[in-house]
Amino acid sequence: MNPPPALKDRIASGILATAATVLAERGETVSMAEIAEAAGVGRATLYRYFPNREALLAGLVHAAFDDLSARIADADLESVPVREGVARVARAFLTAGGNYTAVINLKHSRSGRAALPLPAEADRRLAQPVRALLRRGAADGTLRGDIPPDVQFEMLSALLERTISQMALHDWGTERASAVATALFLDGAVAPPA
Repeated sequence: MNPPPALKDRIASGILATAATVLAERGETVSMAEIAEAAGVGRATLYRYFPNREALLAGLVHAAFDDLSARIADADLESVPVREGVARVARAFLTAGGNYTAVINLKHSRSGRAALPLPAEADRRLAQPVRALLRRGAADGTLRGDIPPDVQFEMLSALLERTISQMALHDWGTERASAVATALFLDGAVAPPA
């Protein structure tokens, strides 16, 4: 007997959340059997939802993407000052990224393997709103006009990805980490005036 779709979605979401946690804690060598055990499901159930490791990793990427996309949309970037928009981007990314540290770690550790593919709509739902914010900042003088917005976008993305790893090392919560990343992006490492 097949479970109802809502239950299937909850089971898949639970497996993905557990997989993200286990992979973040133990690294990419964790086995599918260990993930099933941690998720409280049998291996047959795990493989019914995710037939192989690549399908599980793709599921993690899609879950992280959906979470971050929703947070970026909710940030309402076009209606706030640029500095506040950058802070909202940082907060959204670090909240979503903190939940899926494994995706970030896997992206950086998969030397010689195929890259984890982003969903096709990633540019439209994630990059375009942030690039528009950065273009607006360059146009109104909030951000430097001599660095193209695409370069600023890549640098902000890299800073936020690295901030995720620093969160655990320094026991920073999302608010502290996003404040640090925002300040570094907007103001550099210059000490604030006393």
